[in-house]
Amino acid sequence: MKIQAPRGTKDWYGDDILLRRYIENIGRELCGLYNVKELDTPIFEYTELFERGVGDTTDIVQKEMYTFLDKGNRSITLKPEGTATAVRAFVQNSMYANVQPTKLFYITPCFRYEKPQSGRLRQHHQFGVEYFGTPEATADVEVIGLLIKLFERLKLKDISLHINSLGCRNCRKDFNKKFIDYLESNKENLCETCKERMNKNPMRTIDCKNEKCKEIVKDAPRTLDYLDDECNAHFEKLKGLLENLGIEYIIDKDIVRGQDYYTKTVFEFIDREGVTVCGGGRYDNLIEEIGGKSIPAVGFGFGIERLINAITEEGELPKIETGVDFFIGYIGDTACVQAQKIANLLRDNNLKVEVEHLNRSVKSQMKYADKINARYVTIIGDDEMKNGVCKVKNMESGEEKEIGIDKILHYGV
Repeated sequence: MKIQAPRGTKDWYGDDILLRRYIENIGRELCGLYNVKELDTPIFEYTELFERGVGDTTDIVQKEMYTFLDKGNRSITLKPEGTATAVRAFVQNSMYANVQPTKLFYITPCFRYEKPQSGRLRQHHQFGVEYFGTPEATADVEVIGLLIKLFERLKLKDISLHINSLGCRNCRKDFNKKFIDYLESNKENLCETCKERMNKNPMRTIDCKNEKCKEIVKDAPRTLDYLDDECNAHFEKLKGLLENLGIEYIIDKDIVRGQDYYTKTVFEFIDREGVTVCGGGRYDNLIEEIGGKSIPAVGFGFGIERLINAITEEGELPKIETGVDFFIGYIGDTACVQAQKIANLLRDNNLKVEVEHLNRSVKSQMKYADKINARYVTIIGDDEMKNGVCKVKNMESGEEKEIGIDKILHYGV
């Protein structure tokens, strides 16, 4: 029996990995324009980080994490998301002692044990941006703007921005009481999962997919109606900045996100099928929650696989150059050595070169050169070696010229 990759994983090669790298490189380039620095963290952390950071009542922690005991009997978890790990790195490395804000981005594999489906794998790749050290709505708008520029460069058009505010600890107290009271009055009609969530994490009931629960929660109180003056002012400023920048948005009171750490601003970008492509928000208490100082922060994260799905569905796949500059073929052992020398010369000058390795006929070598999208082809034999010349063919125009072998570097480049 053949050994296969575990369910929910994917081998990346060919056009798929080219598209993934293309997205990653655009993200890196944009982050450079916003002066956001790269962060690279371990793929596993102590389990406590996610229990305290993401929230021990969330589906991620309760159902989806890959957790195990290492040889030292320590509980270790493969990273299920990037924010908690970025916060841990910010605190552990005393980045708060530097001039603020600290702006970081990361591209990292993440692991969640969930049902594999289109755009959702058990090992996926997350692109995330985190701004530490600023409570201002201007930071919220900047990370949203960075995302919009990313989508524009990827020609992802049919997507809408949804925003909400979850308030802070102060205004959440009154909301939680009203919300739980409402759920209690409808408890007998809730599913068993929502009954459990009522006292542990009542806002998770808003995400429930059970039709009865959705109908009940539809009329429940929402955080946006219980904001205190400070949180309301923050949300009004956010809306004003978005409007002044010409960024369209939809106020969506149902957005609560899947992690416990969010405060004030939360947002999602949703495609035409109603699928969330990216989400994020503010998490002003998380740094303190995992042992750091009280430092505000805001950020976002998205699964690259899910973004690829959205791009593919819109039919606007970018044209990614996959060819080579030169294919160097040869006939005979002596010409083989010369072909390798020419290839090395061209590569030393930053040209992409493929050399024949299967001793095929000239006709087969030309077919191969066409399949790999070579711009120029030269095939060297005994006559070419004797005369110190070679024929170079432009594969696009069909034009063929005979030049000195020592002149090939300057041909068509």
